[in-house]
Amino acid sequence: MAAEPGTIGPDDRYVIGIDYGTLSGRAVVVRVSDGVELASATHDYPHAVMDTVLAYTGKALPPEWALQVPSDYVEVLKTAVPAAVAAAGIDPAAVIGIGTDFTASTPLPVIADGTPLNELAEFADRPHAYVKLWKHHAAQGQADRINRVAAERNETWLPRYGGLISSEWEFAKGLQLLEEDPELYERMDHWVEAADWIVWQLTGRYVRNACTAGYKGILQDGEYPSREFLAALNPAFAGFADDKVAHEIGQLGDAAGTLSARAAAWTGLPAGIAVSVGNVDAHVTAPAAQAVEPGQMLAIMGTSTCHVMNSDILTEVPGMCGVVDGGIVSGLYGYEAGQSGVGDIFAWYVNNQVPGSYLEAAAQRGIGIHEHLTDLVKDQPVGGHGLVALDWQSGNRSVLVDHELSGVVLGTTLTTRPEEIYRALFEATAFGTRTIVETFNASGVPVTEFIVAGGLKRNPFLMQVYSDVLRMPISIIASEQGPALGSAIHAAVAAGAYPDVLTAGRAMGKVDRAVYVPNAEAADAYDRLFAEYATLHDYFGRGANEVMHRLKAMKREAAA
Repeated sequence: MAAEPGTIGPDDRYVIGIDYGTLSGRAVVVRVSDGVELASATHDYPHAVMDTVLAYTGKALPPEWALQVPSDYVEVLKTAVPAAVAAAGIDPAAVIGIGTDFTASTPLPVIADGTPLNELAEFADRPHAYVKLWKHHAAQGQADRINRVAAERNETWLPRYGGLISSEWEFAKGLQLLEEDPELYERMDHWVEAADWIVWQLTGRYVRNACTAGYKGILQDGEYPSREFLAALNPAFAGFADDKVAHEIGQLGDAAGTLSARAAAWTGLPAGIAVSVGNVDAHVTAPAAQAVEPGQMLAIMGTSTCHVMNSDILTEVPGMCGVVDGGIVSGLYGYEAGQSGVGDIFAWYVNNQVPGSYLEAAAQRGIGIHEHLTDLVKDQPVGGHGLVALDWQSGNRSVLVDHELSGVVLGTTLTTRPEEIYRALFEATAFGTRTIVETFNASGVPVTEFIVAGGLKRNPFLMQVYSDVLRMPISIIASEQGPALGSAIHAAVAAGAYPDVLTAGRAMGKVDRAVYVPNAEAADAYDRLFAEYATLHDYFGRGANEVMHRLKAMKREAAA
């Protein structure tokens, strides 16, 4: 019998889940029998995100770049994992498995033994030798060419991605590497997702996870895009899939290998325990939120938002990030969509646009600036600010799949207050999610329940806005570490504690249903505001006015 929640029994077994986010890695210790989280620890990446200068040289990076240093990921294993185990007060010998998840697509070039190119002295000053983070959007030109050529050739895999491949994904970033630094492209042996590279470091084995391969690597029905297609993009790119990408595929919930002696020394865990196949942060969270049944859309809301859901229907959803057979759990088609900026947008606004007097007022109240701004505007009637915004400060992932788009706040006057713009940005992200939900519904993949995970679930007003805008109840994952819990669930399956992810999720996952319900009056008002958003969305996003593309081009020219 398992111990009571919060206690440790002599026969308890544990797993470790590690969530590699945009700025930090988080490790959580989870009891196998019931999913109780005993302790967690976080390690901030020392190099964070390099989006303005390359840390090694101090030289400026071009616009739309976002790089990371892979050794920062190893430091999470050396610091956060031992700290979490110590805080949990458990015997490390009782840990039976470890699982990881990562942002995606976050690829890096490595040589045959897994050494990243940036760790070779001769390449340390070359930006293309580093990890390209998910929000590296500088390959938009390559993505545009991939989409154009694929459409011209009627490539059968293109509809599986809503008709558009994103600049965030493996092939666009790989083509950018080839065309901008061909020496590095030739030197690399593998173009590896960070999700798989960290498992490689843990086990000594390179196994490519089925989730990232399907959603970010254009692996459909067991095949990558053909050599002929890739050669049409660039003759030197013909062998990209065969030579740089293709590798053994590991299924979700399987063991990629066992913890090596080296990684055991890093983490303080027993050598030989199971290490699960890597996964994507959003997809791994679904069983942790008990959001795996058809129609349950899970939104992992943090710096960006990823929307995932299962269905027993295979169809094309315009602008989706992809549909993969077994991409979330086996036996169902896993769909993905997303928004490139959500929490990032709120942070950008607060860090750059909010007057110092507001920061002082928040400090005097003893609360954070985000909470202070929310309090100032949460009781304003819907539409009372006279504003509507577009949530494209980091481009549009779904449903337009265009990272040349940019943000808009319309309706400002000399009396507009900072908190009103802040609320308009809240609403814009909710409208972006509604656009995604309506597109799924119209495509025959109905969304019947909306479940939220991620850090932004902590803002009750934001959650109520989403409920009102969507006209749906909002359920909330009952964990502060959803992706890490999901990784722990997969670790438990890899260790043989449960027969499959569905079973483990029912035992270890947790969710609070219908925490927020729509207010009819507010929902009616938001319908009117959403109509204005939709007009702007199509005007700027569907070709009526290409001003955003022209401005981005001018910015690049000026930087050059």
